[in-house]
Amino acid sequence: MPLAFEPLSLDRQFDYGQILAATPEVTSDYAFANIWGWAEHYGLEWAFAGGLIWIRQTRPDLVYWAPMGPWADYRWTECKAVTEAATFTRVPETLARVWKDAFNGGIRLSAARDHWDYVYSVPDLVALPGEMYRKKREQLERFKNDNLWQYSCMTPDCVEEVLDMQADWFRWREEENEHSPALEAENHAITRVLQHMDRLTCLMGGTVRVEGRIVAYTVAECLSKDTLVIHFEKADTRFPGAYQAINQMFLEHAGKDFAFVNREQDLGEEGLRKAKLSYNPTRFGKKYDVVLG
Repeated sequence: MPLAFEPLSLDRQFDYGQILAATPEVTSDYAFANIWGWAEHYGLEWAFAGGLIWIRQTRPDLVYWAPMGPWADYRWTECKAVTEAATFTRVPETLARVWKDAFNGGIRLSAARDHWDYVYSVPDLVALPGEMYRKKREQLERFKNDNLWQYSCMTPDCVEEVLDMQADWFRWREEENEHSPALEAENHAITRVLQHMDRLTCLMGGTVRVEGRIVAYTVAECLSKDTLVIHFEKADTRFPGAYQAINQMFLEHAGKDFAFVNREQDLGEEGLRKAKLSYNPTRFGKKYDVVLG
């Protein structure tokens, strides 16, 4: 029987979370807030079948993502949904290896480097120890010394202020650069997530204020038992060190129960790659494009 795909729904986020919890390796793409935020841009659909969750994007082209669930329980060579789809993207390394073993020579794997997740040690990003983090410490201390600041957890009652700051941030970036479809798409995804924050049970976040006004915020989610994922992090660059401040302060307050933080991919942007590498990742969440047959 063909998979019955349907648009994503907030009503099934608990069911989705249960399946995600049984998945051996979860990359940032599959966190619920991520698929919800980008659902309209990519035309994302899902299908629940056989204890797995199947995801596909319908815009700009039809593309299948990796199925989530207990991968070891399946005889993949007998799974018509896989063999008929044939081409998949954003496949976590663990599943890519499972499929490589199952299909022997009948599979091609291509490393999707631009989509690899950057994973860091939470204690390191809180303490910023040693020479390798010296510049980060200096930027953080500059922000603390130069401003009358306050850190707070993000709550539904401050979401409107965060939305206002995000609108300002988007306008600043549009003024600095020519119109960017990618930036516009990200702004839409952020706005969609923030507008539904009271219904997205998975979310957490933090804000930094200077003299009562929000100048930085972050939105995050529990990705696995030991890993937190940062979905969005924005700061007003008129306050030097604001990015370093929201990064360190959020993890100091909300990251105590996690060993690692996933800060998502760089999408091949040179400046973003340099910035992410400067925080010294402990590992990458590797992903692959997969073609069967």
